[in-house]
Amino acid sequence: MTLRATSSIVCIGDLEQIASAVLPLPVWDFVSGGSGNEVTLAANRAALERIQLVPRVLTDVSQCSTVTTLLGAEASMPVATAPIGYQKLVHPDGELAGARAAMEAGIPFTVGTLSSYPVERIAGMGGVTWFQLYWLRDRVMSYELVRRAEDAGCAALMLTVDVPWMGRRLRDMRNAFVLPDDVEAANFSVGPVSAAHRAIAGGSALAAHTSMTFASSLNWSDLEELRGRTELPLIVKGLLDPADAARAAECGADAVVVSNHGGRQLDGAVPGIDVLEAVCAAVSGRCEVLVDGGIRSGVDVLKALALGANGVLLGRPLLWGLAAGGTDGARELLRLLAAELRDALGLAGCANTSEAQWLRTTRGPLRTDESMGNDKWI
Repeated sequence: MTLRATSSIVCIGDLEQIASAVLPLPVWDFVSGGSGNEVTLAANRAALERIQLVPRVLTDVSQCSTVTTLLGAEASMPVATAPIGYQKLVHPDGELAGARAAMEAGIPFTVGTLSSYPVERIAGMGGVTWFQLYWLRDRVMSYELVRRAEDAGCAALMLTVDVPWMGRRLRDMRNAFVLPDDVEAANFSVGPVSAAHRAIAGGSALAAHTSMTFASSLNWSDLEELRGRTELPLIVKGLLDPADAARAAECGADAVVVSNHGGRQLDGAVPGIDVLEAVCAAVSGRCEVLVDGGIRSGVDVLKALALGANGVLLGRPLLWGLAAGGTDGARELLRLLAAELRDALGLAGCANTSEAQWLRTTRGPLRTDESMGNDKWI
């Protein structure tokens, strides 16, 4: 699969159009769909679009830089890839292509528990790699995955906490979605992984697989035990309530990800961007705060920074880039995002990502009572 001439690709949405044209419908539905009636899926984008930035002027942006740090390591921009399973569904090179592009772009690549290549091979690409862990019914296997991630040189561990089981994804159910024989959860050598390859009439084989594999009993004591068992920086992904974020920080989390799982779990859950400021206030600098859900442009990244995030996770767009052209497509995605972010920073009057935190945002008209301070922005 060859990427079209880059002159015809000027924004990330162009990659989405290419991906929708080349992927089989069941795979496209798996990639783009959400749970239930997809209310939260739509709300993620609507929430980002409601936010307006208030640019500053007469600032020197001649040396505008997108460089930042994430978990203490330099990154070319405040972006990491989100953990996405089974990337081989959209391109034969799957996670290997994505990891190569992320390494070249200078951002972290997150390996999923359900990656279609083993963590050792992906981490061996040479970039900064984070490992995402789903809590398994087999606790021994969970800790074995942690050990493998440590041995492979992963720079952080990301525990996903919002999937006691997979949400009802109606598109997958209607398609009786099943993994093809050449795509597997490569981090598992034995066990019920084969359930993901057995079709279920009116159901999703992946949902059946996760129901057999994931532990719905995950709780705060498990998080505390995990914190005590690894020296890797610990990221807790899937929090929306500020009280949960504060407790995660108290448990020793180095970062939290404000996330509704891309609208793929509880349909009706609040968009992460809408609770981002409250989460940042709740953790009060005790850990870093990342956010995902509907990030589609450099302007979206800037909005997240202005609302207090240290960075964002990029999900579906990575799959669009891979589907459009493997490593070349993922490279083009990240090149576009970096160019858009630099453009947005400069036009907003920010010479670097740190200055974005001083930008004002609004979701409505500006009140005239200047004595109200920041509260005048509604």
